[in-house]
Amino acid sequence: MSVFLPARPRRRTRIPQPGSPNFWVYGLLTAFVLGSIFPFYWSFLVASRDSSMLTEQVPPLVPGGNFFANAARVFDTVPFWKALGNSVIVAGSVTISTVLFSSLAGFAFAKLRFKGRNALFLFVVATLAVPTQLGIIPLYMAMAELGWANELQAVIVPNLVTAIGVFWMRQYTVSAVPYELIEAARVDGCSMIRVFWHVCLPAVRPAAAFLAMFTFMTSWNDFLWPLVALGPDNPTVQVALEKLQSGYYVDYSLVLAGTTLATVPVLIVFFLLGRQIVAGIMQGAVKG
Repeated sequence: MSVFLPARPRRRTRIPQPGSPNFWVYGLLTAFVLGSIFPFYWSFLVASRDSSMLTEQVPPLVPGGNFFANAARVFDTVPFWKALGNSVIVAGSVTISTVLFSSLAGFAFAKLRFKGRNALFLFVVATLAVPTQLGIIPLYMAMAELGWANELQAVIVPNLVTAIGVFWMRQYTVSAVPYELIEAARVDGCSMIRVFWHVCLPAVRPAAAFLAMFTFMTSWNDFLWPLVALGPDNPTVQVALEKLQSGYYVDYSLVLAGTTLATVPVLIVFFLLGRQIVAGIMQGAVKG
């Protein structure tokens, strides 16, 4: 008599999906995030206490209760409100103009055919090799000749458009805006400026958002040219922060309180534009 034994169930082995993140990926990302956040937390930690904490063998890792007092001292020491307003005006104006003009120039270099296009674009890229410091003296002489010394125009007008912005938008427009869309819009009767506004600009919005964030941070953190072009009574944020540490004794709680306050607008701009940047990354991943 034969006995039939049931077959043993096969053990299912889980096959890892290709490209799925593992423990090391999450660990590296967590370490990167913590390493990026720590300088901001340390600045806030010192700003919320007095400078004596820096001399302790084991510095405290919990914020104190002196942040608002140190922040009030910042506004009493330097014209910080005026510096914040000047930086917002300068960085905002430069960001809007750079994104607009760079998008226009990038669209022209990428999709329009005109004589000398490649030579002109090569000249724009070649200007990136010229150090900014070489043009400070002639630029200041030009601003003084126009009567703009110690005025915000002297900081805004020379930075209305940048070569790196034109290069960035041109490279993105080449792949993001196909010729078929432009030709279809032209057949429908759109002028070239309407093609740019209704076809090109929505397509390059992620790149424009990244350029806006990069330009705002660069303009906000600019120190050398505002120091030269503006007087001590009309500073930007970075010039005002420099005055906080210009004495014989540096109060690091005071300096880092001002630094923490100056970082807040940059974080706000990052959170406002972060969604567009992530959308651009996801769009590129889907296309790839």
